Amino acid sequence: MSGLFDRHKAVIPDWVALYYKDPIEITHGEGRHVWDADGRRYLDFFGGILTTMTAHALPEVTKAVAEQAGRIIHSSTLYLNRPMVELAERIAGLSGIPDARVFFTTSGTEANDTALLLATAYRRSNQILAMRNSYHGRSFSTVGITGNRAWSPTSLSPLQTLYVHGGVRTRGPYAQYTDAQFIEACVADLEDLLGHTRDVAAIIAEPVQGVGGFTAPPDGLYAAFRRVLDRHGILWISDEVQTGWGRTGEHFWGWQAHGQAGPPDILTFAKGIGNGMSVGGVVARADVMNCVDANSISTFGGSPITMAAGLANLSYLLEHDLQGNARRVGGLLIERIRAACAGVDAVREVRGRGLMIGIELTEPGTERANPDAAATVLEAARENGLLIGKGGGHNTSILRIAPPLSLTVAEAEEGAAMLEAALREL
Repeated sequence: MSGLFDRHKAVIPDWVALYYKDPIEITHGEGRHVWDADGRRYLDFFGGILTTMTAHALPEVTKAVAEQAGRIIHSSTLYLNRPMVELAERIAGLSGIPDARVFFTTSGTEANDTALLLATAYRRSNQILAMRNSYHGRSFSTVGITGNRAWSPTSLSPLQTLYVHGGVRTRGPYAQYTDAQFIEACVADLEDLLGHTRDVAAIIAEPVQGVGGFTAPPDGLYAAFRRVLDRHGILWISDEVQTGWGRTGEHFWGWQAHGQAGPPDILTFAKGIGNGMSVGGVVARADVMNCVDANSISTFGGSPITMAAGLANLSYLLEHDLQGNARRVGGLLIERIRAACAGVDAVREVRGRGLMIGIELTEPGTERANPDAAATVLEAARENGLLIGKGGGHNTSILRIAPPLSLTVAEAEEGAAMLEAALREL
C-alpha cells in the first residue's frame, strides 16, 4: 500500500486521518466482512463509522441502486421526486414527531447545520446550548458547537454556544452521584445557565455521544431538560446521526430513552439509513420546518438514487427486525467483551447498548486517558482480522465497536475472541 499511501499524502490534506501505521485499502465487502487490496479478509466492527448499517453489498440495496441508476440518477429538489416523497413519508411516520416535515441532505454535518438554521430562524436567536464532549459535524457552524476539542479546529462561530453538563455519566463533577442525583444536578446546572443568558434558540444533544466515545447520561435526562426548555420556549434537537434506526437495540431512536416529556422538536439523521450512500436529513414539526422565509433547495439532498437506497435499506431493516437483533446480539457481545476485559488493568469501563459499545482505556491505576493503549489495541485487532474504531473526549482513548446490525451470534463470538487477543497486547 505504500504507493497509494504516498499518492494520498501528496494530494489529500494532512488533517484527513488514516487508521493504522500501514493504512489499508478496502476493495470490497460482503455481509459483515471486508477485504483489503492484498486479499486479506476482516470482520468489520466499525462499518465505515457506523454507516454500513445493515450489511456490505446487501443485495436488496444494490439492486435498488442499480435499477434507479438505469432510470435517472439526479434531478434536484426542483422537481417532484417519487422516491424522496416515499422515504420522507416513512421517516415522518417513524419519527414520533407530530405533523412532521422531512428535508434531505447529503450528510449528518449538513443535517445538523440545517437544524441549527431552523432553530435560530424560528427563535430569532443565535444562542445554542450543547453538551460537553459532543460532536456534531465538520462545517463551520457545527464545529463551533462541538464540545470536543479534538474535533473543533476553531472557536470562531456564527453562534454563541454554552455547554451543559450531562453527556458523560462516569466523569466530571457529578460522576459520584446516583442516576437520580445526576439528573437533578444537571437540571440545576441547566436552570442556572439559563439565568445568565439571553433567549436561547435550542439545545442540541446526541442521546449517545458517538465520537465522544459512546458515552450517555442516565435515561430520562433529556426529558427532564425538556420540561425546563418548554418553559422558556427553547427547542430540543436530537442528533440521531449515530443512534438512529435501532442501533441501540432498546429503541428505534435514541431520544426514546428520554421520551417521557415527548419527542424532540427537531431530529437529525444520516449515516446508516443509506447503508453507505450519502443520505442525511432533518425531521421537524411543520411550524419549525416551514419557518424559513427565503428560498432554499438542495441540489444533491434527496437524489433519486440515494432515496432508492434508503427505501430498500429501511425496508430490509424493519422486515428483518434488525433493532431486535441489535438488542439480542449486542447484549451477548457486550457481555463477551466485559469478560474479555476483566483483569485488563488498562480498561476503565465497558459501556454501551445494542451494537454501540465503547471500551475506555486509562493508564493503569489512574483516571488519565491512555491513547497509546487504544492505538495498540486498534493495530493488534487489525492484525487479528478485526476492524474497530476509536474516539473519546479529552484524548482518543476509547475503542468504538459498532458492527452492522445484521451481525450474527457466531460473528459476535468470533469478534470478541479477536478483541480479547488484541487486549492481551497491553
